Amino acid sequence: MEELVGLCEGSVGKPVTLPELWGPCPHVRQGIRGGLEWLKQRLFRVGEDWYFLAALGVLMALISYAMNFATGCVVQVHNWLYREIGDSHLLRYLSWTVYPVALLSFSSGFSQSITASSGGSGIPEVKTMLSGVILEDYLDIKNFGAKVVGLCCTLATGSTIFLGKVVRPALPTSAMDKGNRGRQDSRSQMARGEMAVRPPGVLFSIEVMSSHFSVWNYWRGFFAATCGAFTFRLLAVFNSEQETITSIYKTSFRVDVPFDLPEIFFFVVLGAVCGILSSAYNFCQRTFLGFLKTNRFTSQLLATSKPLYAALAALILASITYPPGVGRFMASRLSMGEHLESLFDNNSWALMTWNSSPPWPAELDPQNLWLEWYHPQFTVFGTLTFFLVMKFWMLILATTIPIPAGYFMPLLVYGAAIGRLMGEVLSAAFPEGIMSGGVANPIMPGAYALAGAAAFSGAVTHSISTALLAFEITGQIVHALPVLMAVLVANAISQSCQPSFYDGTIIVKKLPYLPWIRGRNIGSYPVTVGHFMNTSITTLAKDMPLEEVLKVVTSTDVTRYVLVESAESQILVGTVERTQLMQTLQAEPASWALGQQCCLQDLLAGGCATQPVTLQLSPETSLHQTHNLFELLNLQWLLVTSRGRAVGSVSWVELKKAISTLTNPPATKEASLGLQNKV
Repeated sequence: MEELVGLCEGSVGKPVTLPELWGPCPHVRQGIRGGLEWLKQRLFRVGEDWYFLAALGVLMALISYAMNFATGCVVQVHNWLYREIGDSHLLRYLSWTVYPVALLSFSSGFSQSITASSGGSGIPEVKTMLSGVILEDYLDIKNFGAKVVGLCCTLATGSTIFLGKVVRPALPTSAMDKGNRGRQDSRSQMARGEMAVRPPGVLFSIEVMSSHFSVWNYWRGFFAATCGAFTFRLLAVFNSEQETITSIYKTSFRVDVPFDLPEIFFFVVLGAVCGILSSAYNFCQRTFLGFLKTNRFTSQLLATSKPLYAALAALILASITYPPGVGRFMASRLSMGEHLESLFDNNSWALMTWNSSPPWPAELDPQNLWLEWYHPQFTVFGTLTFFLVMKFWMLILATTIPIPAGYFMPLLVYGAAIGRLMGEVLSAAFPEGIMSGGVANPIMPGAYALAGAAAFSGAVTHSISTALLAFEITGQIVHALPVLMAVLVANAISQSCQPSFYDGTIIVKKLPYLPWIRGRNIGSYPVTVGHFMNTSITTLAKDMPLEEVLKVVTSTDVTRYVLVESAESQILVGTVERTQLMQTLQAEPASWALGQQCCLQDLLAGGCATQPVTLQLSPETSLHQTHNLFELLNLQWLLVTSRGRAVGSVSWVELKKAISTLTNPPATKEASLGLQNKV
């Protein structure tokens, strides 16, 4: 039964239902409804995606803050247990080690039981998806849940395992993935929209994950990141963690004369040191990860007992960082945030302990965190050197644990320690400062720590925006010139020696990803598509009998067929999907099988749709142009035509093989010329 409708008294508008007409305050309710409709029309003129981006940033901020709050509570409980357990070294050792072992075992077991791809930071996988590759179920909601729970357990271990939080969230894209299943462009666009709201910034996300990026997407990502960052910092103020929104790691560098001109040379040297160490780190990390995957014992352990491997690695790392033991010389009682806060101190620890030997406090002193870096016999030089040596291989070991984790924060801390050591050496060598223009200003080791953090993390990840990140977290830009020079020098060395940390992970995991064509000395410019294209393509002629079409379809398993005008001319017409062709063949009447001569043209005229080939390659197209097209347009396969004739195809397989052959040429001269002589 339809509802009765009527008109309000004196109204000439649309009829309303009787319950609505007889309800309380009908005029007020009608006015509110009209106002909301007007507001909706005005708001959605801006575009629905902007509201989604704002919601995306706020949602990520809420999730991130909730994770910080939960892990902070667990870390406080661990610290309380370690302090209150008594003076027994055995009990304190067990409380220090059993805690991270249990957390990492649970993190590895839980996340891997949900999705096998939940381990690591996720940036290599996102970088692969941005190139146009579909990774099934990687953007699913269950992967998000596994990463959140696993990452909370990882962060709850504190600085014992020395891992951070910069990890790819999957919730925003999982919701979009449901409605865009199977669309290649949608997957790539989703990943671009997601990466913009990830810490540590829009520019860093673009640098490490996308070789080509649309400027239009930059504003969208920046808007989402601003909404997320503002919400995250506002929550800290509301929770009384901070008085107001300010820089994360406050510094007290001089503003009038932050550095003397001769110090530029030492900042450049610091960049060179960070570049060399970052190249060594990327090489060792990739080599060790490859060893774990090829060694029979470790590969079997990682394949069948990931929680056991995580527990063994956590036990080694936690035992070394035990504060009364070796951890005494590594400032192991500090969290990673406290590591940075202490390393950015502008006072010289070497000069402060020149004629004094302050005692090591029994408990952590928040007002004098630098005391954790001092030992009467080792001095600050010894503890910083020991920290760098030990954390080098400990961080490599930690990155191999199959758990959700971020690796950027440890790189910042490690680079800050490199810069701090160099700053302390300079302050001890020039206690009065470096003479410049008749004036000597004291050297600030904290400035070198800032430059080292930006240079090392930027060199490992092959990014320049880490300099801007360093300015953002400290709130000061007075060292813009030396920090940028250090970052540029470090990147120049690192990029010429080794692939980035994330590219190395892609190589070891054997993810489908196109390598860059680096250098001018590999002879890549004379190479054209005709040298490496696949000439064995399956074509279907329009005049081909249906019996032969059926034989081709049943004997091959390609996803699409190249449609040509005739077998003699091979003039390209378009492509036809195999599934649609099979459906049309099955639905076609059997009259053609009873002696009637039917050809593919009749089948196409009957409703089997063909797809036009809008983009084609020529045999004379260079390797560089082909590589740029595949990366820019997220392509997987292209046809090669010559004067309208289909002569071959190029896919990722042929493109990667051509680049690999040029980068690592065969041993013999005749074999090295094989690529260019192949037609």
